[in-house]
Amino acid sequence: MKKILTSLALIGLVAAGTAAFAAEEGHNAAAPTHFPINEPKEMSWSFTGPFGTYDKGQLQRGLKVYKEVCSACHSMNLVAFRTLSDLGYSEAQIKSLAASYTIHDGPNDAGDMFDRPGKPSDHFPAPFANEEAAAASNGGAAPPDMSLLAKARGVERGFPQFVFDIFTQYDAGGPDYIHSLLTGYDQTPPAGMVIPEGTHYNPYFMSGVSLKMPKPLSDGQVTYDDGAPQTVDQYSRDVASFLAWAAEPHMEDRKKTGFRVLFFLLIFGALVYMTKRRVWADVAH
Repeated sequence: MKKILTSLALIGLVAAGTAAFAAEEGHNAAAPTHFPINEPKEMSWSFTGPFGTYDKGQLQRGLKVYKEVCSACHSMNLVAFRTLSDLGYSEAQIKSLAASYTIHDGPNDAGDMFDRPGKPSDHFPAPFANEEAAAASNGGAAPPDMSLLAKARGVERGFPQFVFDIFTQYDAGGPDYIHSLLTGYDQTPPAGMVIPEGTHYNPYFMSGVSLKMPKPLSDGQVTYDDGAPQTVDQYSRDVASFLAWAAEPHMEDRKKTGFRVLFFLLIFGALVYMTKRRVWADVAH
């Protein structure tokens, strides 16, 4: 019986190996079966890990990239102007920034809608009146809201990477994906690959070989005042960091609270142990 089971196991292994080899042979670079075609590049971010913090200078640059480039198509409906104080802006600067936007508000006492300058309590206004208008202006695909994009986007990491991620505390899948997508437009598709008309090839896009959004960034497009490189790579890093903050603005407070809790548990555990030793010290075992 043991020999029969061993033989069946060997046959199964041979069959699995043959199937894997056949699948590899049948793989065609021009007709990929999984997306993204290329895994996002793992970048180094200041905010990752248990001790990570946001780089306020980078967040301010990322906000500038969003304002001057991304906001033409993408909304940030869940981000209020007043929260930009976390980026190091003063109350006066926030009021000035908010006032530069026009907010469609109402109804007023007469029942009419009206436009007014933005206030710090307002959220970033959407560039389109509704999702249908956004889709009509972008080839039929409405650009996603960017408020939680860094949390909503992230490529699943297979075995054994996801095991290592448990120990390394990897939590930058969204920013890595955003950076790779924004810097992946200049690659040439494999010979024979059919790119649908009106779309743009990007091997890092997680839903197909191409997407409707054209390359949004180019070198020198956004002027920085702090001397940072004005390149597509730097723009992509900065806006990805800004979107990471927008998706989780209380990350630093959460980490601080976590360390306080751990410290309390260590002290509490030590006190409980010492109390146990004191109570049972004179009891015969």
